[in-house]
Amino acid sequence: MEKITLEDILKALRNPPTEARKEVIAKAYNFAIEAHKGQKRRSGEDYVTHPFAVAKILAQIGMGGKTIAAGLLHDVPEDTAITLADVEKKFGSEIAAMVDGVTKLGKIKLRGSHEEYFLENLRKMILAMASDIRVVIIKLADRLHNMQTLDFNPADKQLRIARETMEVFAPIANRLGMGEIKVQLQDLSFKYLDPENFTLVKDLAEKNYKEREKYVNIAIAELEEEMKKEGVQFIKTDGRAKSIYSLFLKMQKHEMDIDRIYDLAAIRVIVPEVADCYETLGIVHKKYRPMIGRIKDYISLPKPNGYQSIHTTVFGPDGKILEVQIRTVKMDNEAEFGIAAHWIYSENKKKKNWRELLFKKKAPQPEKELEWVKQLREWQNEIGRDDEEFVQGLRIDFFKNHIFAFTPQGDIIDLPEESTPIDFAYAIHSEVGNHATGAKADGKMVPLDYQIRNGQVLEILTSKDRKLPNADWLKFVKTAVAKTHIKRELKKDTLSK
Repeated sequence: MEKITLEDILKALRNPPTEARKEVIAKAYNFAIEAHKGQKRRSGEDYVTHPFAVAKILAQIGMGGKTIAAGLLHDVPEDTAITLADVEKKFGSEIAAMVDGVTKLGKIKLRGSHEEYFLENLRKMILAMASDIRVVIIKLADRLHNMQTLDFNPADKQLRIARETMEVFAPIANRLGMGEIKVQLQDLSFKYLDPENFTLVKDLAEKNYKEREKYVNIAIAELEEEMKKEGVQFIKTDGRAKSIYSLFLKMQKHEMDIDRIYDLAAIRVIVPEVADCYETLGIVHKKYRPMIGRIKDYISLPKPNGYQSIHTTVFGPDGKILEVQIRTVKMDNEAEFGIAAHWIYSENKKKKNWRELLFKKKAPQPEKELEWVKQLREWQNEIGRDDEEFVQGLRIDFFKNHIFAFTPQGDIIDLPEESTPIDFAYAIHSEVGNHATGAKADGKMVPLDYQIRNGQVLEILTSKDRKLPNADWLKFVKTAVAKTHIKRELKKDTLSK
């Protein structure tokens, strides 16, 4: 593994470091060296190489000095004689609280069934997200480096950690919009969970990508020439290979035939402004014939985790199929770093309210982006310790692919796939759900168990005469929010009789 110095961490920062930031990072760096002196990893390396690597990952994704310092110190109270109180005395309560949060997340021991272990992991991650999202970001960086060095662990531990990473950490990275971290976690897990298919897909991808590399470079040159001719600015264009695990999932749908995968290699065009994205799309379609039904505008309708970009599949040079992605620099950073990208942009904003929003003690995260975290926490409190319901609901509300639906007023409602008008109604307000009598999708009447499609406009018909939700709704609703409200109203009615 590479030797990481303090200079390496400072160079990795995505914004020029202030003196205060350099000072807190250097102080934590030197403190970690002293605290872990004499300790070794399974690889034989000095233990301190691990917190150094975690700190560098945090710097690369745009985190602030205090978060990076907490990354450098995250194993100190658990693995050395230095206590959390010592850390707080030296670095203050904010950094100590993050270190404590990461330590608590690490204290999940394998007990009982895998399902119980999975559940307990999720509980702790959700509580951490709801209190301080930075704790989870540090934990993701910690897990990424542990996966990068997993070879030095016994086989049974490799499998357990890889499975946990695939089932818990990668989906959380995805939900936070941290695409680059998610991809790395999935590929590293796949390598241990299914080594045979991992090697097969990796070899096929490398062979096919090399064959297409010249073709991609020709397309890049042609598109750059067209954009210059049309006077459209671009910051960069480059080729992008599909991740191994996502390629495997696509190949499974196509009888493992790699020739049926359209976006094995893609071109990404980064432009300055949103208007440039649409102008570039026009240039791409003027140059290459678009494939019908393969244009996705995630700028006007972002994915629920915040991802924005335009994707189009075209018949490129020599009529070969090619995917082109178009986005701004800000969108590109957010696609890679997700919620962490908000810290990058906050550095460039001098308005006091932004700094207060991001760094006030109880909720350092931008509130709109994490509304779903608050909902999860409220829901967990409402259903208590009903483990089966909690884990089943998490797998639907948290892990399942999400869609957007609109109210007639244009408000966007984020729902898991296969959600119904009743789920939509309760996502608006409990009173709308309780009084629902019918629904329209895109102006047409639909049954209440209808499965909503992405981008539809839903109108919920209500009546004051309906006093209670229908118990039969519990047979088809998907979201925990809907289930909880229906059960609560029915229970209240039973107790009042």
